[in-house]
Amino acid sequence: MSTIVSVDTRDIRFPTSLALDGSDAMNTDPDYSAAYLVIRTDAPDGLEGHAFVFTIGRGNDVQVAALETLRGHLLGRDVDTLLADMGAASRLLTHDSQLRWLGPEKGVMHMAIGAAVNALWDLRAKRAGQPLWRHLASLSPEELVSLVDFRYLSDAITPDEALAIFRAAEPGRAERAARLEEIGYPAYTTSPGWLGYSDEKLDRLCREAVAEGFPQIKLKVGADLDDDRRRLAIARAAVGPDFPIAIDANQRWDVADAVAWVSALAEFDPAWIEEPTSPDDILGHAAIARGVAPVRVATGEHVQNRIVFKQLLQAGGMDVMQIDATRVGGVNENIANLLLAAKFGVPVCPHAGGVGLCEAVQHLSMFDYVAVSGTMDGRMIEYVDHLHEHFATPVVVERGRYLAPAAPGAGTEMLPDSIEAYTWTGAHAGASA
Repeated sequence: MSTIVSVDTRDIRFPTSLALDGSDAMNTDPDYSAAYLVIRTDAPDGLEGHAFVFTIGRGNDVQVAALETLRGHLLGRDVDTLLADMGAASRLLTHDSQLRWLGPEKGVMHMAIGAAVNALWDLRAKRAGQPLWRHLASLSPEELVSLVDFRYLSDAITPDEALAIFRAAEPGRAERAARLEEIGYPAYTTSPGWLGYSDEKLDRLCREAVAEGFPQIKLKVGADLDDDRRRLAIARAAVGPDFPIAIDANQRWDVADAVAWVSALAEFDPAWIEEPTSPDDILGHAAIARGVAPVRVATGEHVQNRIVFKQLLQAGGMDVMQIDATRVGGVNENIANLLLAAKFGVPVCPHAGGVGLCEAVQHLSMFDYVAVSGTMDGRMIEYVDHLHEHFATPVVVERGRYLAPAAPGAGTEMLPDSIEAYTWTGAHAGASA
């Protein structure tokens, strides 16, 4: 028997606001940050579980405190028992009634629980000697169903329906895994589109994205309509008339404003409008989807849990699902979200703009391809070229595609030197001070 002997947290912040990397209409001065968690055991293998919650700076003050609240739930527990039943491990944390009261199942506490669940998955995949995507895809349909909490979902998808989805994908798993390792997974890039960039930088980065093989770019919009029209004209001239350009408002608009603004940009043929309004406004998203069609509505990076995803799909408010690896309750809840997307026939194009999110979410999309949806059609993972050098197994993107990671684990382990250099003391102050 081995037990958990330490649950350590760190407040890690990068001063990305100094160059306006990550800037958009709602978040004008982000410092990409990680509320970081490491689970250590007394097992002789010396393996550790690493995970984090992505924030954009001062939120780490609260998020790290939430992570520390979970320490008592994990210290001293038999790690073999936890890892053997990850559905039960997730429920152990999610169903603490006194912590659940703060949500329920949403917000800072739920994200902290997600980090703990993800750290356990990182440890389990390392013990299995497999990258997380392959480890998840090696589980039986029954084992996968056991990971999901179907409470509040059964009016949209039942355990039997989920089992049928997994079983339908099972015969082609090996072939798809081999193909994934051969060709990788499609990516699109947001690197040209940050709102704080100059027109010259926008033009250059758009042209570079096309030359590098990306099939789509994304631009931030929503601060000023005339500015958006000018920037979209620059991007369209740089990439040509038929190249997909998505736009992202980062929750900036009311419903009527969203419909009017997107209509004013329709001549630039947006591939989708992302986060047009509050992520909690389900009926608002549905009204926007009707009002801007045929432009698709994409959302999900700030969706709080599987229940909100369910309702967005039921209401017709989401044409593209954008899961986030650290927003919900970890791998388990994101499997529920992937199942919902499969049931409703909606493509999943994850959010990955932020430190470590590319490294983490690639595993979920690749698992989806191998063991859930069975397709890459209409699917892409966001790619942003920031801060990958701080991770032990950074993403590799070539010719506009994520190469399938081969290293054991979830990809969420940061390098010790980076952890030390960017642990928050106030010395690296950008917008966070």
